Amino acid sequence: MTDHDEAVRLYGPWRARTPRDAVALLEGYDRPWWIAGGWAIEAFTGVPRPHDDLDPSILRSDVADLRRHLEGRLDVWQADSGTLTAVVDDAVPLPETCENLWLRPSGAEPWEYDVILTHATPTTWTYKRDARITRPLAEILWSHDGITYLRPEVQLLHKARVVRPKDQVDFDVCAPLLDPGARAWLRSSLELAHPGHRWLDAL
Repeated sequence: MTDHDEAVRLYGPWRARTPRDAVALLEGYDRPWWIAGGWAIEAFTGVPRPHDDLDPSILRSDVADLRRHLEGRLDVWQADSGTLTAVVDDAVPLPETCENLWLRPSGAEPWEYDVILTHATPTTWTYKRDARITRPLAEILWSHDGITYLRPEVQLLHKARVVRPKDQVDFDVCAPLLDPGARAWLRSSLELAHPGHRWLDAL
């Protein structure tokens, strides 16, 4: 996994963006979207933290809709296994291994958004690392100040595969604030997908 500093060295810097910027960017986009990543954790905990980038998330099936919405404003690049490829033809499907889209106005400007592609239908979310774990799409989202975010227990599950220092900090701050149902769901999901995970004892 390439860390943020190395990604910046190889591919260029990121412009600081906030969830409100994403709201303005996606005004009129009529497909589901929400904020994931560290901003989703911060919205839930109320504890400020540094952010390398902003992670809006959309359904994998809606990439063409997003590109049409952004046409003339931001270019769309597929970020896949350490390579970047411009998305210029909606008829060419993204590789199954591609999990992110990077957006920027042009090659001379910083990246602006890191869009996470979510494995879900319009009604059902599936955990990309273990298809036995599913939930209704509406149940993995919540709203705060008019912005939709990924629920914290689901975000922590996504962070569990490779626990970086910032992921451990997010868990330490977030886990005590989870309600009993969210804690139980995260615990059972970790037991299923990541048996023996170090967070289980704390849950």
